[in-house]
Amino acid sequence: MSKPAKTLLALTLAAGFGGFAATAIREGMDAPARAEPAAPAAAVPAMAATLPPVVDGTPLPSLAPMLQKVTPAVVSVHTKQRVRVRNPFADDPMFRRLFPDIPQERINQSLGSGVIVDAAKGLVLTNHHVIEGADEVSVTLADGRTFPATFVGSDPDTDVALMRIQADNLTALPLANSDQLRVGDFVVAVGNPFGFSQTVTSGIVSAVGRSGLPGMGFQNFIQTDASINPGNSGGALVNLRGELVGINTATFNPQGSRAGDIGLGFAIPANLAGNVMRQLASTGEVKRGTLGIETQTVDDQLAKGLGMDTPRGAVVTRVFPNSAAAAAGVKVGDVVLTANGQRMDSREALHNFEGLQAVGSPVALEIKRGARSVKVDATLREQPRSFDGTVLDARLAGATFTELPERLRQAGLDGVLVSAVARGSRAAQNGLQKDDVVLAATSGEFSDLGGFRASFAQVPRQLVLRVLRGNARGDLPMQ
Repeated sequence: MSKPAKTLLALTLAAGFGGFAATAIREGMDAPARAEPAAPAAAVPAMAATLPPVVDGTPLPSLAPMLQKVTPAVVSVHTKQRVRVRNPFADDPMFRRLFPDIPQERINQSLGSGVIVDAAKGLVLTNHHVIEGADEVSVTLADGRTFPATFVGSDPDTDVALMRIQADNLTALPLANSDQLRVGDFVVAVGNPFGFSQTVTSGIVSAVGRSGLPGMGFQNFIQTDASINPGNSGGALVNLRGELVGINTATFNPQGSRAGDIGLGFAIPANLAGNVMRQLASTGEVKRGTLGIETQTVDDQLAKGLGMDTPRGAVVTRVFPNSAAAAAGVKVGDVVLTANGQRMDSREALHNFEGLQAVGSPVALEIKRGARSVKVDATLREQPRSFDGTVLDARLAGATFTELPERLRQAGLDGVLVSAVARGSRAAQNGLQKDDVVLAATSGEFSDLGGFRASFAQVPRQLVLRVLRGNARGDLPMQ
């Protein structure tokens, strides 16, 4: 190849890969490399790699003006958690005398992202899993200022948390109507992946209303191919107007995070996050609506018994008294096929739908009742968050029972969680412990907190709880 041809090839490669090379040099080196004196032709690659601002009189599109307004509202969230170090010799007085400086605790630190949604009040949205278990949380703004954050509230089942900072000159993002998002809309993710500050990636909306991710809570995700990596959690997903359409929360890669980004990122819709935020800001907790029924997924065997051609839907196995379903006339044996026009192909789908609705929400159900198709209108009523054991049975006095976290339901568990046990109480004397999962009881069948309470409509003569504690299962007689 002639010398001029080699030079032309080199210039072409420089133009095609100039951006990548510049990024690699900037990120990978501590100081600028010394450059040898360049021949006049060496200036051509830089010119060739620079796009003109105007083509045929039309300015080239750029996200920069929009991002100048967005990035000040996206923050870094730093957490610290004190973890006690278990040392088998720590209780030995001689050991403590010989080694007085052995640490009794260590500090775990993590980094995530957040979004300022109210500049006047200093409200910052992030993911629950970003701040879960943290003893200290601080927020670093795009301009470098750092402030301690006050915990307002969080909702583990939707993975939304709300914090407050005291600071002036804040920038907040307006919330878009995420229900208007369409597959193919352009979106931009802003966050702090791997500890790098203010990283921006772009893509499109790949899907809306996505559910079925393992290990997550109530799910109605926006799926995007904009790169979302560790540290992006809690960051912003915005539209081209700079409005917040979602809170980045998860990625999915069957080969693990080391396999790299494969274009499967998920964000909590702004409408859902906004609803949770308003409840947390008002009361510090989230109240959910419920139909007040227990259901079972229609499988092949049930479909035959119900006279259905295809197995789909959730068949009602119990209607709780004074519930929204009872008031609407839902009956045992009804098969719920749709709710507000959404297909309900399983018990899990209906449960997920309910968990995303607020108290007082109207729900239009399409039901198969025998050979007929029936439409039922219900208004969701409040779903109790917990019950004191005394309300259920004197033998459970001192224990507090709550709904199972959705991550455990996603793992295939049914039942209720023991969220607290008072020291010296009757429940404690019977061996019940905090974080036990009650899978079954001699009081009757149940799958959730409402069913657990309903099972005590008739007090059982002998009360035995089947309990999951860690990885072990056993039966606890309640005296």
